Amino acid sequence: MAFDKELLVALEAAGKASKFIRTEYESFAAVPDAPVDISTHVDKASQDLILKILHAAYPNDALCAEESVAGFESVPKSGRRTWVVDPIDGTRGFAKKVGQFSVMIGLLVDGEAVVGVVAEPAQDRTTYAQRGNGCYCAVGEETLTRCRVSKRLPEALVMTQSWAKPGQPSKAAEAIKPARVIETYSGGVKLAQVARGDADVYANTYENFYDWDICAGHVLVVEAGGTVTDLAGRPIVYQAADFSQRKGLLATNGPAHAEVIKRLAGG
Repeated sequence: MAFDKELLVALEAAGKASKFIRTEYESFAAVPDAPVDISTHVDKASQDLILKILHAAYPNDALCAEESVAGFESVPKSGRRTWVVDPIDGTRGFAKKVGQFSVMIGLLVDGEAVVGVVAEPAQDRTTYAQRGNGCYCAVGEETLTRCRVSKRLPEALVMTQSWAKPGQPSKAAEAIKPARVIETYSGGVKLAQVARGDADVYANTYENFYDWDICAGHVLVVEAGGTVTDLAGRPIVYQAADFSQRKGLLATNGPAHAEVIKRLAGG
């Protein structure tokens, strides 16, 4: 089944949200010591804009989103078709004004991620995919580029991760031993990096995160030829009662997947 219309609606919503966010970003006063759980008025306004577009196009679909926004209380958060939205993923990157954040819009059908859009407003870059139709990237008005994961092998891996404290490698980096580490805010950005071949592996080892942190990016990596599982190599399962993910996530270029799982397990 193709999801052409759904992808176009998601791209429209992400594009309008990105335009709004860029405008707000220009005048936003940086918060250098922004906490991990920071949320801004821009997050809520971006989500409201996105949900209105999705709901107008698909009034019978469920809407699962990070922020609480008035007006959608009667819409189910889970169902056979569920839109999964993070209006600003990596809000610390927004608040610190370092440009590392994204808009994430994904669609689950029967629990499977089938459409994903990750828009990076500060870079005017959008990476997107739908099941069975590949992954693409557009920067500004440039021609679309087909995204494919890298072919780098375990001994030459580039790993993307959240910012670690200076001089203190993350536990995942210590276990995986990549040749190089990229640090950035936003899980959406990290998954897009793997899909575009800028990185080879992203291991989310947090004890708890949520569907909206990964759903949109999940589709990108798979459609670019990569592999996405939990940290033990099992399929990602969405729509828990609280929408949490407690088994981690591993996204790789594919050939390195089994070796990375082994290293993370201490093998």
